[in-house]
Amino acid sequence: MYQLIAQISLIHGWFPVVVQLIAALLLGTAVGWRSPRWRLRMLPALVAAAAVLAGVTYWYIDSIGVAGNAGPPALWVWIALTALAVGVALLGWLSARWWRRTASVAAIGVCGLACVLTLNMWVGYFPTVDAMWKQLTSSPLPGQTDRLTVTKMQLAHFRPTSGVLVPVTIDSTASGFTHRGELVYLPPAWFASNPPPRLPAVMMIGSQLNTPADWLRAGNVLGIIDGFAAAHDGNAPVFVFVDATGSFTNDTECVNGTRGNAADHLTKDVVPYLISNYGVRADRDGWGIAGWSMGGTCAVDLTLMHPDMFRSFVDIAGDLRPNTGDKTQTINRLFGGDTDAWAAYDPVTILRRHGPYSDVTAWFEVPVSQRGGTTHDPTANPESQDVAATTLCNAARTDAIACSVQTAPGRHDWAFAANAFGAALPWLAGQLNTPGVAATDLPPSTVGQQPTNVQAAPR
Repeated sequence: MYQLIAQISLIHGWFPVVVQLIAALLLGTAVGWRSPRWRLRMLPALVAAAAVLAGVTYWYIDSIGVAGNAGPPALWVWIALTALAVGVALLGWLSARWWRRTASVAAIGVCGLACVLTLNMWVGYFPTVDAMWKQLTSSPLPGQTDRLTVTKMQLAHFRPTSGVLVPVTIDSTASGFTHRGELVYLPPAWFASNPPPRLPAVMMIGSQLNTPADWLRAGNVLGIIDGFAAAHDGNAPVFVFVDATGSFTNDTECVNGTRGNAADHLTKDVVPYLISNYGVRADRDGWGIAGWSMGGTCAVDLTLMHPDMFRSFVDIAGDLRPNTGDKTQTINRLFGGDTDAWAAYDPVTILRRHGPYSDVTAWFEVPVSQRGGTTHDPTANPESQDVAATTLCNAARTDAIACSVQTAPGRHDWAFAANAFGAALPWLAGQLNTPGVAATDLPPSTVGQQPTNVQAAPR
């Protein structure tokens, strides 16, 4: 029974729809027809108050720039309906019969659940009941162990059949960025020798509302990575799941600014730590980045700004540039009003200032409507990430960066991010000269122009 419940989808399928229908039915029962005074005076006042509350909440969320936008209309409708349910229960209690009171109390809970599910459908944070339970209870991830055990395995020449996840605490002296614990994935091939072989490394960056483990929990990419390693005799890059925000709601966009020196943490703390503690390759041809949503934007920025440090990147549904609102809002929120600082992290400006690059490669992937076609779909690309990918790839080609824009049916959620990462992983591992992995060309773009200069990376 638990397995059936655990696999219920919280972002697709029947469950969210059923909850919303039940919530609407309970709220309608709680409201009722009642007296003329209730219908003509109290109920309209409650509806107006609920709408005002939802509007104020929308304004506040948008003003603080937690995300690039304040969410879909359905979210604010359910916030208003939840507020309405509370008002109906409080002001209509005395005039209601016992069964209507029961419906009023139930409506508050179910409307609140519908609101939470709508929020989750927007961010795709908990794909299933099982993922939600494991995240909320902070249960260990599959294959998770500690550094002492890893050292013992290495000294004993014990090569596991699948990869190992190690929680790490990375010193932030160089950046001064306050961050949470991060995770490192070591493929079976890492245990082949002591010291370990010089494997490439991939930095994994998630969306703006995140924890470092989200790629593993919400994205469920551990199986993808383990499967890739198993297909290549245990060979895969070392993956580091980083904290680019410092807290769940601190949208840094991976820049150095008023919300912390996130860029310095990733380049001055994380990269040296992986090199010194896990023996990964120190040269830029051995480093790549894969990012989803905000993380995709980060992958573009970090690679373009540090081509001496990173060779290739995968941008999954990232924005055109760091984004916490419109341009003025972003400049104020991230850079304290400093326009020059904003320009330093604008990919198009970076490309223009840098000029031609050498051996930098890029894979962009965006979701398209599940109904087919490549026209812009707000559900799949709520902030025009499809336009951003095509614009950035076209600009990158003019500066000798080989790139391709891929599309697949889906929505802007973690399920799409995981599928896109799985599609790009063989190419990315090949670009970084992973032992036992053949270098492959970029696939032809499925939108816009076809890729140029897409020869496989030299071995």
